[in-house]
Order: sequence, then structure tokens, then C-alpha cells
Amino acid sequence: MKIKLGAYLIVSLSLLSSITSAEEPIKPITPAKEINLAQAELGKQLFFDPRLSKSGFISCNSCHNLSMGGTDNLKTSIGHNWQQGPINSPTVLNSSLNRTQFWDGRAETLQEQAGGPIANPVEMAFTHALAVQVLSSIPGYVTQFKQTFGVDQINIERVTQAIAEFEKTLITPNSRFDQWLMGNPNAISAQEKAGYQLFKTSGCIACHHGEALGGDSFQKMGLIEPYVTQNPSEGRIAVTGKDADRFKFKVPTLRNVELTYPYFHDGEAETLTEAVEVMGRIQLGRKFTDQENANIVAFLKTLTGHQPQLILPILPPSSDNTPRPQPFE
Repeated sequence: MKIKLGAYLIVSLSLLSSITSAEEPIKPITPAKEINLAQAELGKQLFFDPRLSKSGFISCNSCHNLSMGGTDNLKTSIGHNWQQGPINSPTVLNSSLNRTQFWDGRAETLQEQAGGPIANPVEMAFTHALAVQVLSSIPGYVTQFKQTFGVDQINIERVTQAIAEFEKTLITPNSRFDQWLMGNPNAISAQEKAGYQLFKTSGCIACHHGEALGGDSFQKMGLIEPYVTQNPSEGRIAVTGKDADRFKFKVPTLRNVELTYPYFHDGEAETLTEAVEVMGRIQLGRKFTDQENANIVAFLKTLTGHQPQLILPILPPSSDNTPRPQPFE
């Protein structure tokens, strides 16, 4: 009888979780599926390897630091020769849930995105050809690429494919809000629930929904009143050439948002409180009271999921055995 009752309770809770989740416009994050483990492991090494940059000191992790919510917590990132980039670095966490990559959506896939910073003169300032040449000179990488892809040649397509496969693993499930969605009524507080209800009824949910709470649409920054900024980026128009896309940016994910400050494409909002105030005013035409703002911020902090737990890679030495910078060194 106990076994039957236990099984009944498990099924009942499972059904309750499904019903609760189905009623909400936000869905729990599910773990990464169909990962090529060999490619992901190689991609992890490449993600942390500064030899993909001209200086030998900048890696993907420099701007998408996995110990800092997948960002660098700067207004705009610092690249080659201390150049300041033109736009805030979006988080790499849960980036596989985005419909497109970059603020203006110029990359259709994670693989396409992975090749961009390597050849950008303000970021890693290398060329794809030189990056491949460097990797091809490192015996450890030559062996690993052959084991992973079954061919001798290293090319930029295989480099970016491996990095993208690793990035697909950077999912952050099991946030407190996800636990609530899955049937745990005590996972979030009364204030956090009030913040979520206000988030829905005030209109935030129109753009921030689904698993990622964003990443699947482009919206104009400043729907109700103009957004004043000194940042030179004009958004989606750079990709489409259509004036209607001026100042349209990809809606960012709100997953782990308490970790990914500062906010907006220009990094001008330093706190969640400031970001909520600005968004309410210029996007919704609504001025939240201090208590309403605090409630929404409390809800947003429930979206922090389990962060990637990585065994940091030991990067293969150069062919001349010259010591190379290691991750977080």
C-alpha cells in the first residue's frame, strides 16, 4: 500500500507541476540535450584559451566570465590594446535559447557568433586564418581535433562548432522561480509572488516570457518616450538597413539578471532598481512606486539558476613549450 501511495503521490505532484507550468507564460529551463561531449570538451578549452587573440591574453571568457554570470560587469567590454567596445557584453549563459545572437541579431547561430570576436579588431583582434595557424602549431590541439572530428585539418568552422557546442551546455536550471513553477509553493516569498504578478499585469511579460524570459524578439528602446543615451549603436538597423529597425534591440534574457549588471545595451543602468524604473517609464508608460519596484526586483532575483560547475581545462602547451596564461591566472 505504501508503495502504491508513494507512486500515486509522485504522479500527482508531477501532474500538478505540469498544470502549474502550463498556466504560466514563463517556462522552467530544461537541461541541455543532445550534446556532443567530445566537441563540448574541446570547445571548453578553446573558450578559455587566450591564444585565439592577437595579444595572447584575451579569451572568450574575458568578456563572458562564467564566474560573473557570463558577462564582465562592465558598461562596455575592454578589448585589444585596452580599446573600449561599443556595446554591453550580453551573457553567454542560456544563449542557446536566443533566436539570434548579439544585440542586433547579426549572428543567426551560436557557431556564427563564436567567430565574430576572434576577428573583431576591437575585441580579440586576430584573424581566423592566424587563429587556425596557431592552433595547428600546438600538438595537443592537433591530436584533440583529430580525435573529435576524425580529420587532420583544423579550420575555423570546426573551431567555432566546438565553442558553440560548449556554450550549449551553459544552461542554468532550477532557479527558485523554476522550483515554484514546478509545484513547490514555498520556493518564492509573498513579496516575490507579488512582484511576478505585477511583472505580468504591467506588461513586462509581453517581451520577457518563455524559458529565457527574452531572446526571441526585437523591440524599440523607448516605445513611450525616447531613451537618451550617448551610445553610438542604433540596433537592428545595422543588419536590416530598415529605418523601422532603428533603436530596435534584441530583448535580453532575464535569467540570472541579478548577476549580469550593468543593464541595457549601453550598460547605463547600474542596478536592477534603476533598470526597472527606466523600463517601466519608457517602455510601458508606467511609474512604479518604490514598493512596486522593490517587488519586481525581488521577483527578478528568483531567476538566478544553478551556475555552470566546470573543471577548468588544462590548456595544451605551445609547440615550443613556452608557458601560456591559464584561465583565471
